[in-house]
Amino acid sequence: MDSAASITVRVEEVEEALRARFGDAILDAAEAFRGDPSVTVRPDKVFAVAHALRDEHGFDLMSDATAIDGLKLGHSPRFTAIWNLYDTTHNRKLRLRTPAPGGDAPKVPSLTPLWAGAGWMEREAFDLLGVRYEGHPDLRRILLPDNWQGHPLRKDAPLGGEPVPFTVTWGEPEFASLGRQILPAESLAPTMPAGMDSSKHMVVNMGPQHPSTHGVLRLIVELDGENVVRVAPDVGYLHSGFEKSGESKRYKDFVFYTDRMDYASAMQNNLAYCVAVERMLDIEIPARAQVIRVIMAELQRIASHLLWLATHVLDLSGTIMSLLMYAFREREMILDLFEMVCGARLTTSYIRIGGVWQDLPPAFMPRLQDFLALMPAHLDDYEGMLTDSVLWKARTQGIGVLTRDQALALSCTGPMLRGSGVKYDIRKARPYSGYENYDFEVPTSELGDTYGRYLVRMQEMRQSLRIVQQAAANLPAGPVKTADRKVALPPRAELDRSMESLIHHFKLMTEGFHVPPMEIYSTIEASKGEHGYFIISDGSAKPYRLHVRGPSFVHLQSLDTMARGHLLSDLVASIGSLDIVLGDVDR
Repeated sequence: MDSAASITVRVEEVEEALRARFGDAILDAAEAFRGDPSVTVRPDKVFAVAHALRDEHGFDLMSDATAIDGLKLGHSPRFTAIWNLYDTTHNRKLRLRTPAPGGDAPKVPSLTPLWAGAGWMEREAFDLLGVRYEGHPDLRRILLPDNWQGHPLRKDAPLGGEPVPFTVTWGEPEFASLGRQILPAESLAPTMPAGMDSSKHMVVNMGPQHPSTHGVLRLIVELDGENVVRVAPDVGYLHSGFEKSGESKRYKDFVFYTDRMDYASAMQNNLAYCVAVERMLDIEIPARAQVIRVIMAELQRIASHLLWLATHVLDLSGTIMSLLMYAFREREMILDLFEMVCGARLTTSYIRIGGVWQDLPPAFMPRLQDFLALMPAHLDDYEGMLTDSVLWKARTQGIGVLTRDQALALSCTGPMLRGSGVKYDIRKARPYSGYENYDFEVPTSELGDTYGRYLVRMQEMRQSLRIVQQAAANLPAGPVKTADRKVALPPRAELDRSMESLIHHFKLMTEGFHVPPMEIYSTIEASKGEHGYFIISDGSAKPYRLHVRGPSFVHLQSLDTMARGHLLSDLVASIGSLDIVLGDVDR
Protein backbone atom coordinates (compact mmCIF):
# COMPACT_ATOMS: atom_id res chain seq x y z
CA MET A 1 0.00 0.00 0.00
CA ASP A 2 1.26 3.49 -0.83
CA SER A 3 2.46 5.71 1.97
CA ALA A 4 0.64 8.97 2.68
CA ALA A 5 3.75 10.92 1.63
CA SER A 6 3.98 9.27 -1.79
CA ILE A 7 0.24 9.73 -2.37
CA THR A 8 0.57 13.44 -1.57
CA VAL A 9 3.52 13.83 -3.94
CA ARG A 10 1.60 12.27 -6.81
CA VAL A 11 -1.48 14.42 -6.13
CA GLU A 12 0.74 17.50 -6.24
CA GLU A 13 2.00 16.33 -9.62
CA VAL A 14 -1.62 16.12 -10.81
CA GLU A 15 -2.26 19.66 -9.63
CA GLU A 16 0.84 20.93 -11.43
CA ALA A 17 -0.26 19.18 -14.63
CA LEU A 18 -3.71 20.75 -14.37
CA ARG A 19 -2.23 24.24 -13.89
CA ALA A 20 0.09 23.73 -16.85
CA ARG A 21 -2.81 22.73 -19.09
CA PHE A 22 -5.71 24.85 -17.85
CA GLY A 23 -3.87 27.89 -16.47
CA ASP A 24 -6.03 30.41 -14.63
CA ALA A 25 -9.03 28.07 -14.83
CA ILE A 26 -7.53 26.47 -11.70
CA LEU A 27 -8.67 28.95 -9.08
CA ASP A 28 -7.12 27.20 -6.10
CA ALA A 29 -5.35 23.99 -5.12
CA ALA A 30 -5.09 23.23 -1.43
CA GLU A 31 -3.87 20.39 0.73
CA ALA A 32 -6.80 20.10 3.10
CA PHE A 33 -6.67 18.69 6.59
CA ARG A 34 -4.90 15.33 6.88
CA GLY A 35 -4.07 14.77 3.25
CA ASP A 36 -7.43 15.54 1.67
CA PRO A 37 -6.39 17.63 -1.37
CA SER A 38 -8.83 19.78 -3.31
CA VAL A 39 -8.82 21.66 -6.59
CA THR A 40 -11.16 24.57 -7.29
CA VAL A 41 -11.95 25.14 -10.95
CA ARG A 42 -13.84 27.79 -12.91
CA PRO A 43 -17.37 26.57 -13.73
CA ASP A 44 -16.86 26.85 -17.49
CA LYS A 45 -13.80 24.56 -17.29
CA VAL A 46 -14.85 22.07 -14.62
CA PHE A 47 -16.09 19.50 -17.14
CA ALA A 48 -12.85 19.63 -19.13
CA VAL A 49 -10.77 19.34 -15.96
CA ALA A 50 -12.88 16.43 -14.74
CA HIS A 51 -12.47 14.74 -18.13
CA ALA A 52 -8.69 15.07 -17.82
CA LEU A 53 -8.73 13.75 -14.26
CA ARG A 54 -10.63 10.66 -15.36
CA ASP A 55 -8.89 9.83 -18.64
CA GLU A 56 -5.37 11.15 -18.09
CA HIS A 57 -4.82 10.91 -14.36
CA GLY A 58 -6.74 7.76 -13.45
CA PHE A 59 -9.52 9.07 -11.21
CA ASP A 60 -11.92 6.34 -12.26
CA LEU A 61 -14.32 6.43 -9.28
CA MET A 62 -16.53 9.41 -8.45
CA SER A 63 -17.39 8.37 -4.92
CA ASP A 64 -19.58 11.30 -3.87
CA ALA A 65 -21.11 14.54 -5.08
CA THR A 66 -22.82 17.27 -3.11
CA ALA A 67 -23.06 21.05 -2.75
CA ILE A 68 -22.65 23.77 -0.13
CA ASP A 69 -24.81 26.76 0.65
CA GLY A 70 -22.27 29.36 1.82
CA LEU A 71 -24.88 31.95 2.79
CA LYS A 72 -23.71 32.18 6.41
CA LEU A 73 -20.04 31.78 5.51
CA GLY A 74 -20.06 34.83 3.25
CA HIS A 75 -19.24 32.84 0.12
CA SER A 76 -19.55 34.58 -3.23
CA PRO A 77 -21.05 33.05 -5.23
CA ARG A 78 -23.25 31.60 -2.54
CA PHE A 79 -23.21 27.97 -3.70
CA THR A 80 -20.34 25.58 -4.41
CA ALA A 81 -20.58 22.19 -6.13
CA ILE A 82 -18.29 19.39 -4.98
CA TRP A 83 -17.31 15.99 -6.38
CA ASN A 84 -15.05 13.62 -4.43
CA LEU A 85 -12.90 11.56 -6.80
CA TYR A 86 -10.78 8.48 -6.21
CA ASP A 87 -8.06 6.72 -8.20
CA THR A 88 -8.42 2.99 -7.50
CA THR A 89 -5.08 2.15 -9.13
CA HIS A 90 -2.84 4.56 -7.22
CA ASN A 91 -4.97 5.05 -4.08
CA ARG A 92 -5.40 8.81 -4.50
CA LYS A 93 -8.24 11.08 -3.43
CA LEU A 94 -9.07 14.48 -4.88
CA ARG A 95 -11.91 16.88 -4.16
CA LEU A 96 -13.06 18.79 -7.23
CA ARG A 97 -14.85 22.05 -6.42
CA THR A 98 -16.44 24.76 -8.50
CA PRO A 99 -18.33 27.91 -7.56
CA ALA A 100 -21.94 27.89 -8.76
CA PRO A 101 -22.90 31.30 -10.14
CA GLY A 102 -26.48 32.40 -10.60
CA GLY A 103 -27.51 33.74 -7.20
CA ASP A 104 -30.56 31.86 -5.92
CA ALA A 105 -30.65 29.80 -9.14
CA PRO A 106 -27.09 28.43 -9.25
CA LYS A 107 -25.88 26.50 -12.29
CA VAL A 108 -22.86 24.25 -12.86
CA PRO A 109 -22.03 21.63 -15.50
CA SER A 110 -23.10 18.05 -14.77
CA LEU A 111 -20.41 15.38 -14.59
CA THR A 112 -22.90 12.58 -15.25
CA PRO A 113 -21.56 12.07 -18.82
CA LEU A 114 -18.19 11.20 -17.25
CA TRP A 115 -19.38 9.23 -14.22
CA ALA A 116 -22.91 7.84 -14.47
CA GLY A 117 -22.92 7.51 -10.68
CA ALA A 118 -23.11 11.29 -10.39
CA GLY A 119 -26.67 11.11 -11.71
CA TRP A 120 -28.55 10.52 -8.48
CA MET A 121 -26.12 12.49 -6.32
CA GLU A 122 -26.49 15.58 -8.49
CA ARG A 123 -30.26 15.12 -8.47
CA GLU A 124 -30.14 15.06 -4.67
CA ALA A 125 -28.17 18.32 -4.57
CA PHE A 126 -30.65 19.84 -7.03
CA ASP A 127 -33.59 18.65 -4.95
CA LEU A 128 -32.34 19.70 -1.53
CA LEU A 129 -30.13 22.70 -2.36
CA GLY A 130 -31.42 23.91 -5.71
CA VAL A 131 -28.16 23.60 -7.66
CA ARG A 132 -28.98 23.04 -11.33
CA TYR A 133 -26.59 20.73 -13.15
CA GLU A 134 -26.62 21.68 -16.83
CA GLY A 135 -26.32 18.72 -19.17
CA HIS A 136 -27.77 16.28 -16.66
CA PRO A 137 -29.83 13.68 -18.55
CA ASP A 138 -32.70 13.54 -16.03
CA LEU A 139 -32.60 16.46 -13.61
CA ARG A 140 -35.70 15.96 -11.46
CA ARG A 141 -36.38 15.99 -7.75
CA ILE A 142 -35.45 12.65 -6.23
CA LEU A 143 -36.49 12.66 -2.56
CA LEU A 144 -39.24 15.27 -2.44
CA PRO A 145 -42.50 15.46 -4.43
CA ASP A 146 -42.31 17.09 -7.85
CA ASN A 147 -44.45 20.04 -6.73
CA TRP A 148 -42.49 20.75 -3.54
CA GLN A 149 -41.68 24.42 -3.04
CA GLY A 150 -38.20 25.39 -1.95
CA HIS A 151 -35.03 23.49 -1.09
CA PRO A 152 -34.85 22.34 2.54
CA LEU A 153 -31.04 22.17 2.94
CA ARG A 154 -30.60 25.82 2.13
CA LYS A 155 -29.56 27.89 5.11
CA ASP A 156 -32.57 30.18 4.81
CA ALA A 157 -35.01 27.23 4.83
CA PRO A 158 -36.79 26.69 8.17
CA LEU A 159 -35.48 23.90 10.37
CA GLY A 160 -38.91 22.40 10.87
CA GLY A 161 -39.49 22.16 7.14
CA GLU A 162 -42.01 23.82 4.90
CA PRO A 163 -45.71 22.92 5.12
CA VAL A 164 -46.53 19.86 3.06
CA PRO A 165 -48.11 21.15 -0.17
CA PHE A 166 -50.51 18.24 -0.68
CA THR A 167 -52.36 15.55 1.20
CA VAL A 168 -54.01 12.23 0.52
CA THR A 169 -57.01 13.14 2.71
CA TRP A 170 -58.55 15.97 0.72
CA GLY A 171 -60.75 18.65 2.19
CA GLU A 172 -59.64 18.38 5.82
CA PRO A 173 -59.95 21.83 7.44
CA GLU A 174 -56.46 21.83 8.95
CA PHE A 175 -54.94 21.98 5.47
CA ALA A 176 -56.80 25.17 4.60
CA SER A 177 -54.56 27.04 7.05
CA LEU A 178 -51.46 26.27 4.99
CA GLY A 179 -52.27 29.11 2.64
CA ARG A 180 -51.29 27.09 -0.44
CA GLN A 181 -53.12 25.39 -3.23
CA ILE A 182 -54.11 21.88 -2.24
CA LEU A 183 -53.90 19.69 -5.31
CA PRO A 184 -56.40 16.88 -5.83
CA ALA A 185 -54.83 13.46 -6.26
CA GLU A 186 -55.77 13.11 -9.92
CA SER A 187 -54.03 16.38 -10.85
CA LEU A 188 -50.62 15.32 -9.56
CA ALA A 189 -48.31 14.50 -12.45
CA PRO A 190 -47.00 10.93 -12.29
CA THR A 191 -43.32 10.47 -11.57
CA MET A 192 -42.49 9.30 -15.10
CA PRO A 193 -38.81 9.49 -16.08
CA ALA A 194 -37.92 10.94 -19.45
CA GLY A 195 -37.59 8.28 -22.12
CA MET A 196 -40.19 5.83 -20.84
CA ASP A 197 -42.72 4.92 -23.53
CA SER A 198 -46.06 3.86 -22.09
CA SER A 199 -47.64 3.83 -25.55
CA LYS A 200 -45.28 1.16 -26.89
CA HIS A 201 -44.64 -0.89 -23.76
CA MET A 202 -46.45 -1.76 -20.56
CA VAL A 203 -45.41 0.42 -17.60
CA VAL A 204 -46.18 -1.07 -14.19
CA ASN A 205 -45.45 -0.26 -10.57
CA MET A 206 -43.61 -2.67 -8.32
CA GLY A 207 -43.98 -1.48 -4.76
CA PRO A 208 -43.76 0.58 -2.66
CA GLN A 209 -45.42 -2.14 -0.59
CA HIS A 210 -43.90 -5.13 -2.40
CA PRO A 211 -41.99 -7.37 0.07
CA SER A 212 -39.11 -8.00 -2.33
CA THR A 213 -38.29 -4.29 -2.60
CA HIS A 214 -36.87 -4.57 0.94
CA GLY A 215 -38.62 -1.46 2.15
CA VAL A 216 -40.75 1.42 0.91
CA LEU A 217 -39.31 1.46 -2.60
CA ARG A 218 -41.42 2.03 -5.72
CA LEU A 219 -40.08 0.75 -9.03
CA ILE A 220 -41.51 2.06 -12.29
CA VAL A 221 -40.88 -0.83 -14.68
CA GLU A 222 -41.20 -0.64 -18.44
CA LEU A 223 -41.86 -4.10 -19.88
CA ASP A 224 -41.82 -5.64 -23.32
CA GLY A 225 -43.78 -8.77 -22.53
CA GLU A 226 -41.96 -10.18 -19.50
CA ASN A 227 -38.64 -8.57 -20.41
CA VAL A 228 -37.49 -5.46 -18.60
CA VAL A 229 -36.84 -2.51 -20.91
CA ARG A 230 -36.11 -0.01 -18.17
CA VAL A 231 -36.43 0.40 -14.41
CA ALA A 232 -36.75 3.75 -12.64
CA PRO A 233 -36.58 3.54 -8.82
CA ASP A 234 -38.78 6.14 -7.13
CA VAL A 235 -37.47 6.89 -3.64
CA GLY A 236 -38.19 9.40 -0.90
CA TYR A 237 -41.11 7.72 0.85
CA LEU A 238 -39.03 7.37 4.03
CA HIS A 239 -37.07 10.63 3.85
CA SER A 240 -36.17 11.68 7.38
CA GLY A 241 -34.04 14.80 6.89
CA PHE A 242 -30.96 13.51 8.71
CA GLU A 243 -28.64 16.06 7.13
CA LYS A 244 -30.82 19.05 8.05
CA SER A 245 -31.15 17.65 11.57
CA GLY A 246 -27.39 17.06 11.78
CA GLU A 247 -26.68 20.68 10.95
CA SER A 248 -28.79 21.76 13.92
CA LYS A 249 -27.34 19.29 16.44
CA ARG A 250 -24.07 19.38 18.36
CA TYR A 251 -21.43 17.05 17.01
CA LYS A 252 -21.68 14.71 19.97
CA ASP A 253 -25.46 14.41 19.67
CA PHE A 254 -25.62 13.33 16.03
CA VAL A 255 -24.14 9.91 16.85
CA PHE A 256 -27.60 8.73 17.89
CA TYR A 257 -29.07 9.71 14.52
CA THR A 258 -26.57 7.61 12.59
CA ASP A 259 -28.14 4.38 13.94
CA ARG A 260 -31.35 5.15 12.10
CA MET A 261 -29.90 5.30 8.58
CA ASP A 262 -28.61 1.86 7.65
CA TYR A 263 -30.41 0.33 10.61
CA ALA A 264 -28.86 -3.06 9.80
CA SER A 265 -25.35 -1.59 10.33
CA ALA A 266 -25.69 0.77 13.27
CA MET A 267 -22.24 0.07 14.72
CA GLN A 268 -20.58 0.91 11.40
CA ASN A 269 -22.65 4.06 11.01
CA ASN A 270 -21.51 5.15 14.48
CA LEU A 271 -17.90 4.38 13.57
CA ALA A 272 -17.96 6.25 10.25
CA TYR A 273 -19.28 9.43 11.85
CA CYS A 274 -16.99 9.27 14.88
CA VAL A 275 -13.89 8.67 12.74
CA ALA A 276 -14.75 11.76 10.66
CA VAL A 277 -15.18 14.05 13.67
CA GLU A 278 -12.10 12.62 15.39
CA ARG A 279 -10.01 13.38 12.31
CA MET A 280 -11.23 16.97 12.49
CA LEU A 281 -10.40 17.19 16.19
CA ASP A 282 -7.04 15.40 15.67
CA ILE A 283 -7.45 13.36 18.84
CA GLU A 284 -5.93 10.02 19.76
CA ILE A 285 -8.18 7.07 20.52
CA PRO A 286 -6.95 4.54 23.15
CA ALA A 287 -5.72 1.21 21.80
CA ARG A 288 -8.34 -0.80 23.68
CA ALA A 289 -11.16 1.33 22.26
CA GLN A 290 -9.77 0.88 18.74
CA VAL A 291 -9.76 -2.90 19.06
CA ILE A 292 -13.26 -2.93 20.54
CA ARG A 293 -14.44 -0.81 17.61
CA VAL A 294 -12.99 -3.30 15.14
CA ILE A 295 -14.72 -6.19 16.92
CA MET A 296 -18.06 -4.39 16.83
CA ALA A 297 -17.69 -3.26 13.22
CA GLU A 298 -16.85 -6.76 11.98
CA LEU A 299 -19.60 -8.40 14.01
CA GLN A 300 -21.95 -5.84 12.48
CA ARG A 301 -20.68 -6.73 9.00
CA ILE A 302 -21.47 -10.40 9.63
CA ALA A 303 -24.91 -9.54 11.06
CA SER A 304 -25.69 -7.33 8.06
CA HIS A 305 -24.58 -10.01 5.58
CA LEU A 306 -26.66 -12.61 7.42
CA LEU A 307 -29.73 -10.41 7.09
CA TRP A 308 -28.95 -9.96 3.38
CA LEU A 309 -28.46 -13.70 2.91
CA ALA A 310 -31.67 -14.66 4.72
CA THR A 311 -33.89 -12.23 2.80
CA HIS A 312 -32.14 -12.81 -0.53
CA VAL A 313 -32.66 -16.56 -0.30
CA LEU A 314 -36.29 -16.05 0.73
CA ASP A 315 -36.84 -13.78 -2.29
CA LEU A 316 -35.45 -16.28 -4.77
CA SER A 317 -36.24 -19.72 -3.44
CA GLY A 318 -38.95 -20.76 -1.04
CA THR A 319 -37.58 -24.29 -1.23
CA ILE A 320 -34.50 -23.21 0.75
CA MET A 321 -36.55 -21.31 3.32
CA SER A 322 -34.84 -23.13 6.19
CA LEU A 323 -31.74 -21.01 5.56
CA LEU A 324 -33.74 -17.96 6.62
CA MET A 325 -34.15 -19.50 10.07
CA TYR A 326 -30.50 -20.56 10.28
CA ALA A 327 -29.12 -17.14 9.29
CA PHE A 328 -31.41 -15.34 11.72
CA ARG A 329 -30.35 -17.76 14.46
CA GLU A 330 -26.69 -16.75 14.06
CA ARG A 331 -27.59 -13.08 13.71
CA GLU A 332 -29.40 -13.27 17.03
CA MET A 333 -26.17 -14.39 18.65
CA ILE A 334 -24.48 -11.21 17.42
CA LEU A 335 -27.38 -9.03 18.55
CA ASP A 336 -27.13 -10.68 21.97
CA LEU A 337 -23.50 -9.57 22.10
CA PHE A 338 -24.51 -6.01 21.18
CA GLU A 339 -27.14 -6.04 23.90
CA MET A 340 -24.49 -7.07 26.42
CA VAL A 341 -22.32 -4.04 25.72
CA CYS A 342 -24.91 -1.30 25.30
CA GLY A 343 -28.38 -2.61 26.15
CA ALA A 344 -29.62 -2.28 22.55
CA ARG A 345 -29.76 -4.70 19.64
CA LEU A 346 -30.51 -2.52 16.63
CA THR A 347 -29.93 1.17 17.38
CA THR A 348 -26.81 0.75 19.44
CA SER A 349 -25.12 4.19 19.69
CA TYR A 350 -22.24 2.33 21.33
CA ILE A 351 -19.31 3.89 19.47
CA ARG A 352 -18.91 7.50 20.58
CA ILE A 353 -16.62 10.36 19.63
CA GLY A 354 -13.41 9.68 21.53
CA GLY A 355 -13.87 5.93 22.03
CA VAL A 356 -16.80 3.74 23.05
CA TRP A 357 -19.60 4.26 25.54
CA GLN A 358 -18.29 1.82 28.14
CA ASP A 359 -15.95 -1.12 28.48
CA LEU A 360 -16.90 -4.69 27.65
CA PRO A 361 -18.70 -6.56 30.46
CA PRO A 362 -16.86 -9.62 31.88
CA ALA A 363 -19.24 -12.07 30.21
CA PHE A 364 -18.69 -10.64 26.74
CA MET A 365 -15.45 -12.36 25.74
CA PRO A 366 -16.59 -15.90 26.64
CA ARG A 367 -19.80 -15.40 24.64
CA LEU A 368 -17.79 -13.99 21.74
CA GLN A 369 -15.47 -17.02 21.78
CA ASP A 370 -18.52 -19.30 21.67
CA PHE A 371 -19.77 -17.49 18.59
CA LEU A 372 -16.37 -17.62 16.89
CA ALA A 373 -16.18 -21.35 17.51
CA LEU A 374 -19.64 -22.04 16.07
CA MET A 375 -19.86 -19.66 13.12
CA PRO A 376 -17.41 -21.26 10.60
CA ALA A 377 -19.38 -24.52 10.59
CA HIS A 378 -22.62 -22.58 10.04
CA LEU A 379 -21.07 -20.82 7.05
CA ASP A 380 -20.12 -24.24 5.71
CA ASP A 381 -23.77 -25.25 6.04
CA TYR A 382 -24.99 -22.15 4.18
CA GLU A 383 -22.55 -22.72 1.34
CA GLY A 384 -23.41 -26.41 1.22
CA MET A 385 -27.05 -25.49 0.68
CA LEU A 386 -26.47 -22.78 -1.93
CA THR A 387 -23.14 -22.62 -3.72
CA ASP A 388 -23.60 -25.70 -5.91
CA SER A 389 -27.39 -25.71 -5.89
CA VAL A 390 -28.80 -25.98 -9.40
CA LEU A 391 -31.77 -23.82 -8.43
CA TRP A 392 -29.61 -21.14 -6.78
CA LYS A 393 -27.29 -20.95 -9.78
CA ALA A 394 -30.21 -20.75 -12.19
CA ARG A 395 -31.64 -17.74 -10.31
CA THR A 396 -28.33 -15.88 -9.84
CA GLN A 397 -25.78 -16.73 -12.54
CA GLY A 398 -25.73 -14.23 -15.40
CA ILE A 399 -28.35 -12.09 -13.65
CA GLY A 400 -27.75 -8.42 -12.80
CA VAL A 401 -24.38 -8.25 -14.50
CA LEU A 402 -22.17 -5.21 -13.94
CA THR A 403 -18.83 -5.16 -15.71
CA ARG A 404 -15.79 -3.66 -14.04
CA ASP A 405 -16.11 -0.43 -16.02
CA GLN A 406 -19.85 -0.19 -15.37
CA ALA A 407 -19.42 -0.69 -11.62
CA LEU A 408 -16.76 2.04 -11.46
CA ALA A 409 -18.75 4.44 -13.61
CA LEU A 410 -21.83 3.92 -11.42
CA SER A 411 -19.82 4.74 -8.27
CA CYS A 412 -20.27 1.25 -6.81
CA THR A 413 -18.18 0.30 -3.79
CA GLY A 414 -18.03 -2.57 -1.32
CA PRO A 415 -19.28 -6.01 -2.45
CA MET A 416 -20.94 -4.42 -5.48
CA LEU A 417 -17.56 -3.25 -6.81
CA ARG A 418 -15.53 -6.23 -5.59
CA GLY A 419 -18.11 -8.53 -7.17
CA SER A 420 -17.08 -6.99 -10.50
CA GLY A 421 -13.40 -7.72 -9.95
CA VAL A 422 -12.13 -4.44 -8.43
CA LYS A 423 -10.07 -5.15 -5.31
CA TYR A 424 -10.87 -1.95 -3.44
CA ASP A 425 -11.47 -2.05 0.31
CA ILE A 426 -11.02 1.09 2.42
CA ARG A 427 -9.79 -1.03 5.34
CA LYS A 428 -6.77 -1.90 3.17
CA ALA A 429 -6.45 1.19 0.99
CA ARG A 430 -6.76 3.81 3.76
CA PRO A 431 -6.83 1.99 7.10
CA TYR A 432 -8.66 3.45 10.09
CA SER A 433 -9.13 2.17 13.67
CA GLY A 434 -5.94 0.12 13.37
CA TYR A 435 -7.05 -2.12 10.48
CA GLU A 436 -3.47 -2.06 9.22
CA ASN A 437 -2.59 -4.36 12.13
CA TYR A 438 -4.87 -7.19 10.99
CA ASP A 439 -4.16 -9.98 8.53
CA PHE A 440 -7.12 -10.54 6.19
CA GLU A 441 -7.90 -10.91 2.51
CA VAL A 442 -10.17 -8.86 0.24
CA PRO A 443 -12.45 -11.30 -1.65
CA THR A 444 -13.32 -10.46 -5.26
CA SER A 445 -15.15 -12.12 -8.15
CA GLU A 446 -14.72 -11.61 -11.87
CA LEU A 447 -18.27 -12.76 -12.57
CA GLY A 448 -19.93 -9.39 -11.96
CA ASP A 449 -23.35 -11.00 -11.50
CA THR A 450 -25.67 -11.82 -8.62
CA TYR A 451 -23.87 -15.11 -8.04
CA GLY A 452 -20.47 -13.40 -7.93
CA ARG A 453 -21.67 -10.92 -5.33
CA TYR A 454 -23.05 -13.83 -3.30
CA LEU A 455 -19.61 -15.48 -3.33
CA VAL A 456 -17.93 -12.24 -2.27
CA ARG A 457 -20.25 -11.64 0.69
CA MET A 458 -19.91 -15.22 1.90
CA GLN A 459 -16.13 -14.92 1.89
CA GLU A 460 -16.32 -11.52 3.57
CA MET A 461 -18.07 -13.11 6.55
CA ARG A 462 -15.19 -15.56 6.88
CA GLN A 463 -12.65 -12.73 6.71
CA SER A 464 -14.59 -10.78 9.33
CA LEU A 465 -14.42 -13.81 11.64
CA ARG A 466 -10.68 -13.88 11.02
CA ILE A 467 -10.36 -10.22 12.00
CA VAL A 468 -12.48 -10.63 15.14
CA GLN A 469 -10.40 -13.63 16.22
CA GLN A 470 -7.22 -11.58 15.93
CA ALA A 471 -8.77 -8.64 17.77
CA ALA A 472 -10.06 -10.84 20.59
CA ALA A 473 -6.65 -12.50 20.97
CA ASN A 474 -4.85 -9.15 21.17
CA LEU A 475 -7.29 -7.00 23.11
CA PRO A 476 -5.11 -4.67 25.23
CA ALA A 477 -5.94 -3.35 28.66
CA GLY A 478 -6.48 0.33 29.26
CA PRO A 479 -9.08 3.07 28.93
CA VAL A 480 -11.87 3.02 26.34
CA LYS A 481 -12.21 6.81 25.94
CA THR A 482 -9.81 9.54 24.99
CA ALA A 483 -8.11 11.33 27.86
CA ASP A 484 -9.12 14.66 26.33
CA ARG A 485 -11.79 15.83 28.77
CA LYS A 486 -12.88 18.56 26.39
CA VAL A 487 -14.18 15.85 24.04
CA ALA A 488 -15.20 12.83 26.11
CA LEU A 489 -17.13 12.84 29.36
CA PRO A 490 -14.98 12.11 32.42
CA PRO A 491 -15.67 8.90 34.36
CA ARG A 492 -18.60 9.22 36.71
CA ALA A 493 -16.38 8.39 39.72
CA GLU A 494 -14.29 11.52 39.11
CA LEU A 495 -17.23 13.87 39.46
CA ASP A 496 -17.40 13.38 43.23
CA ARG A 497 -13.77 14.32 43.83
CA SER A 498 -12.67 16.61 40.98
CA MET A 499 -14.13 20.05 40.37
CA GLU A 500 -12.28 20.18 37.04
CA SER A 501 -14.00 16.99 35.89
CA LEU A 502 -17.35 18.35 37.02
CA ILE A 503 -16.80 21.51 34.98
CA HIS A 504 -15.81 19.49 31.92
CA HIS A 505 -18.93 17.35 32.33
CA PHE A 506 -21.14 20.44 32.64
CA LYS A 507 -19.59 22.17 29.62
CA LEU A 508 -19.84 19.09 27.41
CA MET A 509 -23.45 18.43 28.33
CA THR A 510 -24.59 22.04 27.92
CA GLU A 511 -22.39 23.32 25.08
CA GLY A 512 -20.64 20.35 23.48
CA PHE A 513 -17.17 20.80 21.98
CA HIS A 514 -16.05 23.13 19.22
CA VAL A 515 -14.38 21.86 16.04
CA PRO A 516 -11.78 24.06 14.28
CA PRO A 517 -12.95 25.53 10.95
CA MET A 518 -12.22 23.04 8.15
CA GLU A 519 -13.85 20.58 5.79
CA ILE A 520 -13.37 16.84 5.49
CA TYR A 521 -14.68 13.86 3.56
CA SER A 522 -14.06 10.77 5.66
CA THR A 523 -15.08 7.22 4.75
CA ILE A 524 -15.07 3.69 6.13
CA GLU A 525 -15.70 0.26 4.59
CA ALA A 526 -19.22 -0.48 5.77
CA SER A 527 -21.03 -3.74 5.06
CA LYS A 528 -22.71 -2.30 1.95
CA GLY A 529 -19.77 -0.25 0.71
CA GLU A 530 -18.29 3.19 1.25
CA HIS A 531 -20.09 5.03 4.03
CA GLY A 532 -18.85 8.58 4.24
CA TYR A 533 -19.40 11.97 5.85
CA PHE A 534 -18.61 15.29 4.22
CA ILE A 535 -18.49 17.82 7.05
CA ILE A 536 -17.75 21.54 7.08
CA SER A 537 -17.03 23.17 10.41
CA ASP A 538 -17.39 26.90 11.02
CA GLY A 539 -15.70 26.63 14.43
CA SER A 540 -18.90 26.16 16.41
CA ALA A 541 -20.27 23.14 18.27
CA LYS A 542 -22.53 22.20 15.33
CA PRO A 543 -21.58 21.22 11.77
CA TYR A 544 -22.19 23.95 9.23
CA ARG A 545 -22.66 21.31 6.51
CA LEU A 546 -23.16 17.61 7.18
CA HIS A 547 -23.60 15.41 4.13
CA VAL A 548 -23.98 11.63 4.34
CA ARG A 549 -22.78 9.34 1.56
CA GLY A 550 -24.95 6.25 1.92
CA PRO A 551 -23.93 3.22 -0.18
CA SER A 552 -27.53 2.03 -0.58
CA PHE A 553 -28.54 5.33 -2.19
CA VAL A 554 -25.62 5.25 -4.60
CA HIS A 555 -26.04 1.58 -5.52
CA LEU A 556 -29.77 1.72 -6.17
CA GLN A 557 -29.28 3.80 -9.30
CA SER A 558 -27.38 0.87 -10.88
CA LEU A 559 -30.56 -1.27 -10.80
CA ASP A 560 -31.62 -0.06 -14.25
CA THR A 561 -28.33 -1.19 -15.80
CA MET A 562 -28.51 -4.54 -14.00
CA ALA A 563 -32.13 -5.31 -14.92
CA ARG A 564 -32.38 -4.38 -18.60
CA GLY A 565 -33.00 -7.34 -20.88
CA HIS A 566 -33.80 -9.73 -18.03
CA LEU A 567 -37.16 -11.14 -17.02
CA LEU A 568 -39.36 -9.34 -14.53
CA SER A 569 -38.82 -12.24 -12.09
CA ASP A 570 -35.06 -11.60 -12.27
CA LEU A 571 -35.62 -8.04 -11.06
CA VAL A 572 -36.16 -9.51 -7.58
CA ALA A 573 -32.71 -11.12 -7.75
CA SER A 574 -31.08 -7.85 -8.76
CA ILE A 575 -32.72 -5.91 -5.92
CA GLY A 576 -31.58 -8.50 -3.38
CA SER A 577 -28.09 -8.50 -4.84
CA LEU A 578 -27.83 -4.75 -4.16
CA ASP A 579 -28.42 -5.31 -0.41
CA ILE A 580 -30.15 -1.97 0.13
CA VAL A 581 -31.71 -0.55 3.27
CA LEU A 582 -34.21 2.20 2.56
CA GLY A 583 -33.20 4.21 5.61
CA ASP A 584 -29.77 4.47 3.98
CA VAL A 585 -31.37 5.49 0.67
CA ASP A 586 -33.81 8.13 1.90
CA ARG A 587 -31.71 9.55 4.75
